[in-house]
Amino acid sequence: VALKRMLNFNVPPVKNSTGEPVWKVLIYDRFGQDIISPLLSVKELRDMGITLHLLLHSDRDAIPDVPAVYFVMPTEENIDRMCQDLRNQLYESYYLNFISAISRSKLEDIANAAIGANAVTQVAKVFDQYLNFITLEDDMFVLCNQNKELVSYRAINRPDITDTEMETIMDTIVDSLFCFFVTLGAIPIIRCSRGTAAEMVAVKLDKKLRENLRDARNSLFTGDTLGAGQFSFQRPLLVLVDRNIDLATPLHHTWTYQALVHDVLDFHLNRVNLEESAGTESTPAGARPKKKNKKSYDLTTSDKFWQKHKGSPFPEVAESVQQELESYRAQEDEVKRLKSIMGIEGEDEGAISMLSDNTAKLTSAVSSLPELLEKKRLIDLHTNVATAVLEHIKSRKLDVYFEYEEKIMSKSTLDKSLLDMISDPDAGTPEDKMRLFLIYYISSAQAPSEIDLEQYKKALTDAGCNLAPLSYIKQWKAFTKMASAPTSYGNAAPKPLGLFSRVMYTGSQFVMEGVKNLVLKQQNLPVTRILDNLMEMKSNPETDDYRYFDPKMLRGSDSSVPRNKNPFQEAIVFVVGGGNYIEYQNLIDYIKGKQGKHVLYGCSELFNAAQFIKQV
Repeated sequence: VALKRMLNFNVPPVKNSTGEPVWKVLIYDRFGQDIISPLLSVKELRDMGITLHLLLHSDRDAIPDVPAVYFVMPTEENIDRMCQDLRNQLYESYYLNFISAISRSKLEDIANAAIGANAVTQVAKVFDQYLNFITLEDDMFVLCNQNKELVSYRAINRPDITDTEMETIMDTIVDSLFCFFVTLGAIPIIRCSRGTAAEMVAVKLDKKLRENLRDARNSLFTGDTLGAGQFSFQRPLLVLVDRNIDLATPLHHTWTYQALVHDVLDFHLNRVNLEESAGTESTPAGARPKKKNKKSYDLTTSDKFWQKHKGSPFPEVAESVQQELESYRAQEDEVKRLKSIMGIEGEDEGAISMLSDNTAKLTSAVSSLPELLEKKRLIDLHTNVATAVLEHIKSRKLDVYFEYEEKIMSKSTLDKSLLDMISDPDAGTPEDKMRLFLIYYISSAQAPSEIDLEQYKKALTDAGCNLAPLSYIKQWKAFTKMASAPTSYGNAAPKPLGLFSRVMYTGSQFVMEGVKNLVLKQQNLPVTRILDNLMEMKSNPETDDYRYFDPKMLRGSDSSVPRNKNPFQEAIVFVVGGGNYIEYQNLIDYIKGKQGKHVLYGCSELFNAAQFIKQV
């Protein structure tokens, strides 16, 4: 909503205006591009009158009779370039929108350039948009994608970090969270764990919100802010958690569709990139191997199949794709049958009566064609994506890993020794083995003895694993107080339903032989449990000493005693140090069971296990 308003020259778009939109150019930087692309498609931009969208630092031609909307970060180089545009008189008028608040001195630079270029009248509006975060789903956001190594897990947890570096990281995170709440138009009540990076974020965010509220004339939270209508009169709860409370989940192999896509494919800002496997026909000897095509697909909110199944276990997804395909084929056959009937020649009495009967049918079939084509596109898309995921599951035995890790995390009995899993050459990549071992190491009540550890290390080295992450996790485990009581992950291991008996008829495209059909049990992960305690005001040793901040209170009181005793209706969970789709899905499943409650999930960056293991 905020973006559409901005593209409409910062006036809310009128619903029923029939006239043409005003044609305009959109100029953004990489940050702006990342914010807009998951939310608005090129078609939607065109509907709003955006004919051209260009990067700020590309070579752009002058278009003298068109207004330009800028959407950029207020950095030195961006501002220099904007001043240059003013001097070169590229556009008719300039609407300058900054993703994050611009400083006074930089504003003066623009003003001077405008005076120098005699273009003061052409700078129509200058706005701080406070949109410095990326929304990936209706209930999920992540801070930034450009320069994300600045706020990564490693950056925050580096042993040799200086105080000033830490301040900068925290300020970056707080700036984005502040933007998030300005856009929501709500002031949260903040809870966080003590002695972690999350606590530093909480203190700074509380201060920033407090200062903004105190300056009543310029406060961003008064009057007709966008979000006024979105929330009930109750304020949302913001739970800030630190990645270090649970390092097992980001390493865990997963079984739901969206999390699997993120784990095994190249899935980034809602777009998945696939390499198409070249055809099986044999290439003549000596010929160059065929080049693999790269295809990218957008998995967005408008994709109904994705919305419905992104949280489903993978076997269900495969079955649903198959069903969709069959219903599509039935419709397609109907159209074909009608075509053949319409082709009847001759004056045959019967044919003519049939004809009038079928004209009506044909009309309806033709009118449903666009819908049919869209359906076909989605089926093809998900067939390709699901097939790619399935190849990984089969070649790496991910179902076996998932089941084994769930058993470790829920302390069930193991049917096969860990050493056998690690030294089995057919199961998984070295990375998969390392993930499995780290989860075992993190979840075990007492660390394995040195002798055992040496054995494991040898097996891991033989399997080709990089042992660097282990030393970090070892330090982490010694350092955390949690070592006495490892985080529990519930005690329900997944139950296999027998191998895919039902899906295995020959017509199916997904040959699932040998892949286990595992059914998920809903059990709350640590992040979800913490949210549940704080949202429902349950007393629990895990969360009782969480700090409590209320930016609306005049004097900041440092207490962990909540002022309000009622359970919250809306909550935002934010993970400092990075998050993943497994936790997101777990929260969504948890909140489904609660009537009328909403939860949003945010994180400083989104990583899959492969990216996380590199940071450890």
